[in-house]
Amino acid sequence: MGDQNDDHAVVCRMDALLEARGMTLVELSERVGVSVVNLSILKNNRARAIRFSTLTRLCEALGCTPGDLFEVALDG
Repeated sequence: MGDQNDDHAVVCRMDALLEARGMTLVELSERVGVSVVNLSILKNNRARAIRFSTLTRLCEALGCTPGDLFEVALDG
């Protein structure tokens, strides 16, 4: 299944935030200045990292905090 060296449980909640705001991924892409492809990678929990500047723009566009956008899923 590819490179599985990512030892983390961080989950992106972008889907829920977009739905709650009635916003599309394309609209978010235009507001934030990040490609739809890169946002999709982040949204689908395939990203390995995010720049703080991108995180800031995402939070501004979605009216949220980093804690709203990401959570740590620690299931046993």
